[in-house]
Amino acid sequence: MKVSPNFNDRSTGLPVDMLVIHYTGMKTCAEAKQRLCSLESQVSAHYLIEEDGTVHRLVDEDKRAWHAGVGWWRGAIDVNAHSIGIELVNPGHEFGYQDFPELQMVSLINLSKSILSRHDIAARNVVGHSDVAPRRKQDPGELFDWQRLASKGVGVWVDYATPVSLTDEEACIMLSAYGYSVIELTATVTAFQRHFRPAKVDGIMDHETAGLLKALLDYI
Repeated sequence: MKVSPNFNDRSTGLPVDMLVIHYTGMKTCAEAKQRLCSLESQVSAHYLIEEDGTVHRLVDEDKRAWHAGVGWWRGAIDVNAHSIGIELVNPGHEFGYQDFPELQMVSLINLSKSILSRHDIAARNVVGHSDVAPRRKQDPGELFDWQRLASKGVGVWVDYATPVSLTDEEACIMLSAYGYSVIELTATVTAFQRHFRPAKVDGIMDHETAGLLKALLDYI
């Protein structure tokens, strides 16, 4: 498979300190491959993982791939310059969103652990596309198993937290403290729930969601 032409040298000297996980959101794997390797698309990622677990390296890790677009995480506005991007073949919410197959997840875990061994990436900097762009993106979505990744040493998860009550102002402050951009609270809460409370994604900062946020801040 050819290497994507959509990349730049990491000439800024910024450290690679984020891992961003996406889904392709296209009908087929072939369409996704073509888009990620087309100069006209101006989209790329460092890695693409097929449903059968096959891993394709499209951009070298010392290059900046064009995978995150306009985003924000913990004060970083040029997410591409700071991150490694992994695309998972999945039709996404528009074309029949589905579970991520076992072989794909195993390859993702192994690849992610390998990336973390090469770069100083904090656990809370293992994020989804929706975490860094909550108003624009939904991926990898509520079917993605963040809990399993964290159990293998990739990312953060809390199994249970004491429910608490937060005002909107307190919620904004705490979400921002964890790393999120909070231009629109409902969108950011939705992204947070997709990652940390996928059983109920409604954009409401209820007591359970607030408790998880507080527990995560206590954890870090």
